[in-house]
Amino acid sequence: MIVNLMSVLEENKMKKKINSHKDLLVWEKSMYLVEQIYTQTKNYPKEEIYGITSQMRRSATSIPANITEGFHRNHLKEYIQFLYISKSSAAELETFLEISKRLKFINKDIFNQLNQLTSEILRMLSGLISRLKSE
Repeated sequence: MIVNLMSVLEENKMKKKINSHKDLLVWEKSMYLVEQIYTQTKNYPKEEIYGITSQMRRSATSIPANITEGFHRNHLKEYIQFLYISKSSAAELETFLEISKRLKFINKDIFNQLNQLTSEILRMLSGLISRLKSE
């Protein structure tokens, strides 16, 4: 499910020139992650709506939002700083996913898929930061 869509996105994005934050594969993957987090957290216990559900949604949406904001800043240093914020949000989401698994709010297969995607986004953000720092 997640893997098939992501491989198609990767192929399409590799062929494009980066003119917008929307052309970044890491932004596209993080947007897909947001959709998946919202879908999964709909099934969480109602008493968690202001707890882990809200926290997970905020950390997930923070990833692409900060990629976007940083991309549109005037200075490279600012862009890199916003990418670090995105990376922190992804790391936070990893913890919420682990908590969700331990509390049995999500099954192991869903956890594995979402955790794998989050880890991939973290690696992509690290790579983008490294590349930008070398410019």
